[in-house]
Amino acid sequence: MAQIVVLGGKGKVGRRLTETLTRQGHEATAASRSSQVRFDWHDASTWAAVVGDAESVFVVGPGSARDWSGLLARFLDVAASAGVRHAVLLSARGVEFLPGGAVDLAERALEAGPVPWTVLRPSHFAQNFTEAMFAPVDGVISAPVGTAAEPFIDVRDLAETAARILVERACVGWRIALSGPTAVSFEEAAAVLSAASGVKVRFEPEDPATHVARLRAAGTPEGYVEWRMAMLEGIRTGADAYVSDGVEQVLGRPATTFTAWAAREVPTAAWTTGA
Repeated sequence: MAQIVVLGGKGKVGRRLTETLTRQGHEATAASRSSQVRFDWHDASTWAAVVGDAESVFVVGPGSARDWSGLLARFLDVAASAGVRHAVLLSARGVEFLPGGAVDLAERALEAGPVPWTVLRPSHFAQNFTEAMFAPVDGVISAPVGTAAEPFIDVRDLAETAARILVERACVGWRIALSGPTAVSFEEAAAVLSAASGVKVRFEPEDPATHVARLRAAGTPEGYVEWRMAMLEGIRTGADAYVSDGVEQVLGRPATTFTAWAAREVPTAAWTTGA
């Protein structure tokens, strides 16, 4: 039985990873600012107690709006002193579209730190259509991606991949790209969501400048605006349409298709049920 700490334990990935590890019989501790086990990147006094008995730690940062590599470097020193033997960082394939950005700098800090490491670089999440930025509003998905496609990954696949690596302390020193098995356009995604939910969904391309203006009007930090637009531009240009085999490489099975994911999760999405 492995003892693993999951930072960001209440997020999309952390929640599913904690559930996966617990179901497999491992001792998984979900830690965040709002969890029973409190962890705050901006309060170093919370760090040592969280990693005190951990063999491995899954690292989710405080966001991509600002450089947090200094915090990560300090945390890794604390983790190493506590005996942590493996750190797995949730990064993104989009790191390639913003060199020197917060995500890139976090990867560099991990690699320079004292704890053996693995970097996971997933594509955009399928769950972004149910829990995040691509969720339909009044039946409309709006994003500045044109007609391009993306191989959306099921977060459950990401969680199961992370669990295997954490438990076995495998893939040390690897940067693993993960995605779904095929690239899906946003029009195709809308059709799949319509079929899975029984709610008519359509996609309307958005002008990039309009999207930026909408983010700024909502008070979005400028660093996050830059990161998000870099990732979306990667989709729009087709640069992010490639398929990565990380799921199959680690788990020995194909990644979940977008249609299979939608059949499982879309019927209970808030925009479907009206919750």
